[in-house]
Amino acid sequence: MLQLEDEKPYKDTRMSCEPARRAGLWAAPPSLLAPLRDNLDRCGKPRIGGRVASCSGTLVRAVGLLGRVGIGDAVRIERGGATTEGGMPPFGPRESILAEVVGFDRDGIRLLPYEEPVGIGYRARVAVEPDLPTVAPDERWLGRVLGALADPLDGRGALPQGGRAYPIRAPALEAQRRSLLGPRLSLGVRALDLFVPCRAGQRLGIFAGSGVGKSTLLAMIARRTTADALVIGLVGERGRELNELLENGLGPEARARSTVVVATSDQPAMMRRRAAYLAVTIAEALRDRGLSVLLLIDSVTRFAAALREIYLAAGEPPTSKGYPPGVFAELPRLLERAGPGEGTGSVTALVSVLVEGDDLNDPIADSVRGILDGHVVLDRRIAEAGRFPAIDVLKSMSRVAPGCYEPAERAAVTRARALLARWAEMAELVQLGAYRPGSDPELDQAIRIRPALEALLTQAPDEEPGHEDPFAALARIVGTAPPAD
Repeated sequence: MLQLEDEKPYKDTRMSCEPARRAGLWAAPPSLLAPLRDNLDRCGKPRIGGRVASCSGTLVRAVGLLGRVGIGDAVRIERGGATTEGGMPPFGPRESILAEVVGFDRDGIRLLPYEEPVGIGYRARVAVEPDLPTVAPDERWLGRVLGALADPLDGRGALPQGGRAYPIRAPALEAQRRSLLGPRLSLGVRALDLFVPCRAGQRLGIFAGSGVGKSTLLAMIARRTTADALVIGLVGERGRELNELLENGLGPEARARSTVVVATSDQPAMMRRRAAYLAVTIAEALRDRGLSVLLLIDSVTRFAAALREIYLAAGEPPTSKGYPPGVFAELPRLLERAGPGEGTGSVTALVSVLVEGDDLNDPIADSVRGILDGHVVLDRRIAEAGRFPAIDVLKSMSRVAPGCYEPAERAAVTRARALLARWAEMAELVQLGAYRPGSDPELDQAIRIRPALEALLTQAPDEEPGHEDPFAALARIVGTAPPAD
């Protein structure tokens, strides 16, 4: 097969060592060798790259890189118009745009930039960027706010680097190397601690439509959890939510032990995707240091929307509701990285899932629910009735609940669920006045305890925890508490 003219690689010859060799400088006096060595050290390896052949929307096609880069590799695209001179100088952030390889064919390499492709011209130079795929998280990142490229956004200077580099797109820890789930982890929300208990290393999803309280619930959990450290990923969320979370949601104590990773909804799909992976990578690094880490991602649905843009640009056909198959293959690659580690550390993940039209069976919600270890359902009707958090206890469940309860706690929770189910079954008849009290003793009890149970499940975002244990309060309400002496 003939090689196209544009497919010839470009090499950096600006600082070639050959002129020095021909000039006989290797035999120069020692006083001349020191600056020559400095120049040679700066030469580095020749950079191989290509040129831009086309740009359509956010998709850039480059030639000259076939066989030299693979899927997931990073490149820098020259900004500021077309150039024709030879050479492949190193590009800095100001004169280039960072991009990632998402596909290729015989016509060239498909690239998606990490920012809007403004300033990219025809035949602009493209150089391989070797340093993007890894980060070196450190415990000193707690209390910091980062962008998707691990760049500080809080104005507090550069981030200290840890001693170990972690790949952003690493595979999950092998199943046989994982420890068992840890003890019950208090989330600080009564409705969750009672009816959807969580163990260290578990993964829970919070499913709800827009405006029902997902972000508020995550902020409540972040403020009150007993985990050692928090990693919060705001993926595709509104820009105003960052300062609201920092100033009003977390509070000083929780903020000091949190690392927040942000990629807002106006940023390109590659940034939104990378923000989720960076948050998971930081959580893994803290887990490897023996910490109990709570990972909060808001939201997985917008992460999936970013994947949809990327896989469609890469050439995959749309299938279920416009999502290419690659989206459903990548979701477990992200979520499976959370969980217990090999030692004492663990990553407990709570991820929010925005369901379209309050349909819990939409493709993303259904796929994520099958990956996680439990789900919390927020109901719009409960929110409209004024009870927050609007958790539908009967539709929410934790797959590890049997290992979380003491016998007395299990009896109280089981009885409460039975009474709530009985009320839900007969609520319409009671509200219409068609039920005659005394006909069903269990329903009579459900009607009698309902106000107290609703009060127990209601919790304001700034409400301080009460002195009474929530399980003791629940047992007292449903009548399973032992009689007082």
